[in-house]
Amino acid sequence: MGQGQPVVSTRQATTAPKRGKDTDLTRARTRLAWLLLTPTLAIVAFIALWPLLQTIYLSFTNARLASTSPTKFIGLENYAYLIQDQQFRQSIWVTVQFTALTVVFEFLLGLGVALVINSNFKGRGLMRTAMLIPWAIPTVVSAQMWKWMYNDIYGVINDLFRRFGLISQNVAFVADPGTSIPAIAAVDIWKTTPFVALLLLAGLQVIPGDVYEAAYVDGANRIQQFFRITLPLLRPAILVTLIFRTLDALRVFDVFYVMFGARQDTQTMAIYNQQNLVNFSDLGYGAAISMAIFIIIGIFVALYVTFLKVEEA
Repeated sequence: MGQGQPVVSTRQATTAPKRGKDTDLTRARTRLAWLLLTPTLAIVAFIALWPLLQTIYLSFTNARLASTSPTKFIGLENYAYLIQDQQFRQSIWVTVQFTALTVVFEFLLGLGVALVINSNFKGRGLMRTAMLIPWAIPTVVSAQMWKWMYNDIYGVINDLFRRFGLISQNVAFVADPGTSIPAIAAVDIWKTTPFVALLLLAGLQVIPGDVYEAAYVDGANRIQQFFRITLPLLRPAILVTLIFRTLDALRVFDVFYVMFGARQDTQTMAIYNQQNLVNFSDLGYGAAISMAIFIIIGIFVALYVTFLKVEEA
């Protein structure tokens, strides 16, 4: 015991300064990291955080554009009216229907396309380029093009359906409340499926081929490889894809506005918000609607992150 005591003291004497140097180095690196991050954080705060705080403040006021009356703080009055607003509830229902239809079909079709173009075949590069054409067309142009195609008098969709015996008489797909949402969802699915396929393809290409070779040696067939290897390893890309598409669908504006204008039964949350902000100049109520949309989108993102559990993938 008497001989071991000096040994312990020597170790402590030799390790203590090293830990001190490591701590100083770690602190210096942390300070440098914060110094480099400061400009980025300042820009994010200026372009994102400040407008968000302004919107939150306006939602508690009766602010109006070009009004000579002073802006007053009215507490939760805008939110109380919003909860009872039947038109806003209708816009939520329309937006959720559109989101569910488009996100589900775009994901399934996009996954199929991504699996096909991820395999080796002649002309793969040409197919990758060609599939992006619908996505490259501006939304306003494609929406107007489909509106003409849906026309019940001269539209090509009615002509095709009648030739194949699917309908006995022309249908006003855009004007009929029963077909208007599926019709506009089809436009978005046609346009955005290539984008979904591109995101999923990026996820497929980072999966190492060795994993499939090992699974093949162990006797796993294609279906087992897909469900046991591809889908679990693709989960991070699936999460990003679903969040992107759901955010985009929940704030959809342009395609609905071109197809339906400000028709009440097909108003989305974004169109209803635009009406209150621009047409009615009601900044306070419009800000309250914006906050409600922000919360609804946040709920969808939280659900995706919770159920997909990417950190365990």
